[in-house]
Amino acid sequence: MADRRLQVFHAVAKHGSFTRAAEHLFMTQPAVTFQIKQLEEHFDTRLLERGHGKVTLTPAGEIVFAYAERILSLSEELEARVSELTDELSGHLHIGTSTTIAAYWLPRLLEGFKRRYPRVTPRVVVGNSQLTEERVAARDLDVGLIEIVSDLPGIERRSAARDELLVICHPAHPLARAEKLAARDLVGHAFINRDPGNAIHILAEGFFRAGGVADDDITICAELGSLATVKHLAAEGLGFAIASSAAIQRDIREGRLVAVPLDPPLYTPLEVILPRDKFRSRLITTFADYATEQLARMANAPMNTL
Repeated sequence: MADRRLQVFHAVAKHGSFTRAAEHLFMTQPAVTFQIKQLEEHFDTRLLERGHGKVTLTPAGEIVFAYAERILSLSEELEARVSELTDELSGHLHIGTSTTIAAYWLPRLLEGFKRRYPRVTPRVVVGNSQLTEERVAARDLDVGLIEIVSDLPGIERRSAARDELLVICHPAHPLARAEKLAARDLVGHAFINRDPGNAIHILAEGFFRAGGVADDDITICAELGSLATVKHLAAEGLGFAIASSAAIQRDIREGRLVAVPLDPPLYTPLEVILPRDKFRSRLITTFADYATEQLARMANAPMNTL
């Protein structure tokens, strides 16, 4: 329902380019240029400055952009709320998720949800748990799927399940022969860590400290945002890592990695978070309920089904 000129202007301002906005909107560049020209004529002022391959906002453009974001958001919310009266959920759902959940839990979660509600369009942003938590609290995202327990005041959290964290390494690594590994057992071995803000990075720090191991005693050989890269380096014998059980089942079955439990056991929570909102849409509530239920079900399923 929102004015098409505002939609086009918002896309150009957001992407900083007429070309990228045209690609995003599936429009031709001349059509984008025409819509911007129409909007500038309506306000009788220039809204965008073109130059040096990038588009920037004029002072008037800054004002229009701020209002465009609010108008477009309200228009989308209006569509979703009215459609709820028909008992058929529809609209866009903005989901943030950690990298592990995105890779090993989210595909089946979305498949089941889309089969129930085919008119819903999920828009997924993948990042570490801390970043996702912050974006949900700021209402940039409708719902988050994370691996840390949120204590932010603007967040409503639902504990869905938990997944055990295990040490992973090459089958010939010295740690591979252990039945379980305490924090002290890991000192002196190269540690392939996750990036700061990642749930496993945070939990590993707590595990070492609880085990009496100082930060300086940990030999970190890399800090990586990609779980696939972490597993690859561990499988090549460059060090050990700590990973979610769900994320390593295929690697263990195929013999690329060995997994050893930690002592004491360490678990990553699987949490569904959403902004505290008195007037939350039924779409967001329905997905949060579904995600909580399905994550619990999948966590209790046999590991060979993951």
